[in-house]
Amino acid sequence: MLNNLGKYDVVLGSNSPRRRELLNDMGVNFRVEAIKGIDESYPANLPVEEIPVYLARIKAQGHPLQENELLITADTIVVLDDAVLGKPDGEADAHRMLRALSGRDHRVISGVCVTTGDRTEAFSDTSIVRFAELTDEEIDYYIEHYRPLDKAGAYGIQEWIGNIGISGISGDFYNVMGLPTRKLYQVLKTF
Repeated sequence: MLNNLGKYDVVLGSNSPRRRELLNDMGVNFRVEAIKGIDESYPANLPVEEIPVYLARIKAQGHPLQENELLITADTIVVLDDAVLGKPDGEADAHRMLRALSGRDHRVISGVCVTTGDRTEAFSDTSIVRFAELTDEEIDYYIEHYRPLDKAGAYGIQEWIGNIGISGISGDFYNVMGLPTRKLYQVLKTF
């Protein structure tokens, strides 16, 4: 895969430090170019399973491709029952989300779009995450010390809350971090 990607200028269209870290860990040579000014709303009737791919495609459309560029865009959502938990609007909202996730299973769905001048491949991956029961003190500690206000569902699995609060996971751990690396690797091999 890495030799095949050598013919491309690989661009990660994301400001996420987690996505940068994961793509780097995959051994991909890339540069980061954040895509700004994207309206991340989606049609109200869109099934939750399709939202991340829809948003990843919208982000890809926000970057005019140069010759020989391969663009990777992604979006991740947290779904509790059928409700999408986006990024919290503040500490109180983060507390509300983590309280709702406490002691329950939820889905994390990431959508990825890989685009070149003549080809687009988009896919998603879903992981099931189970939180142990969290106390208000644990939730408050996490919010105060880790400031998860830029994360869907108000948590990062790779942070303290993941170490003490995740009692189980089914599916790709890296998908929960924001980039389903196994599936992305399989797609990149085909370019």
